[in-house]
Amino acid sequence: MIRFDRIRNYLELVRFSHTIFALPFILMGAMVAARGIPRLDVMGWILLCAAAARTSAMTFNRVVDRHIDSLNPRTKDRHLPSGLVNLWEAVVIWGVSSLLFFFGAWMLNPLAFFLSFPTLVILCGYSFWKRFSCLSHFVLGLSLGIAPVGAWIAVRGTLDPEILPLMVSVLFWVAGFDIIYALLDEEFDRRLGLHSIVVRFGKIRALQIAFALHGISVIFAALFGWTAQLGWIYYLGTAAFAGLILYEHSLVSPQDITRVNIAFFTVNGVISAGLFLCAATDLLLF
Repeated sequence: MIRFDRIRNYLELVRFSHTIFALPFILMGAMVAARGIPRLDVMGWILLCAAAARTSAMTFNRVVDRHIDSLNPRTKDRHLPSGLVNLWEAVVIWGVSSLLFFFGAWMLNPLAFFLSFPTLVILCGYSFWKRFSCLSHFVLGLSLGIAPVGAWIAVRGTLDPEILPLMVSVLFWVAGFDIIYALLDEEFDRRLGLHSIVVRFGKIRALQIAFALHGISVIFAALFGWTAQLGWIYYLGTAAFAGLILYEHSLVSPQDITRVNIAFFTVNGVISAGLFLCAATDLLLF
């Protein structure tokens, strides 16, 4: 008999709903590489790799951080600290999802398979960075930034310069909103000696840095439209991206971080989905 409550716990363990941050950019990378809709078999393997890689990375993070999470009032009720998921279950999920990622990459093409190994090192290695460097935000950004590159390679079998501006855009976008999210843990991180831009520079400077990173992200998103030869609908989406960034930063201030979750989850979900829809519409129409 299937234990649906266990399945729900596993999905919540890896925050499967947060796939909305990376998946639209993966689909964008695949569609631009194919100049339309990729072959269904290729798309299927891309989706398998995306789900497996993210599950592996998130599970690894939960396993590595389980003791830290148990001490943090914001995270003490997560599935490993609270006992909803056992450690051995999490390790099995990590192992199976990692193997599925390698298998999916192998089914795509040789370059995808070759790069799958350093990719997983980056995805899982992120979990350790906050222990010794405030650059952890950029490692997380790189982890999501390489996702559309992987989709491009899956479709074409080559790494081409046209996709690189999108990687840089996603990298700085993620690093910026991760800095905003780190505001919630500033005091806890200071007590435990964990590193972040917020701990290093304080709330005011951290928000200024996040805003600058988001500005760079918008510029590179527009540059991607040029390198990928996209049209006015995509650039309209880029303008909306810029407007949403301004709105996101209006929600949070050094004196008021009560709306960080709205800025982090809702606004950024709209940004990723909206930019993908504009790129896809542009490709399919023109």
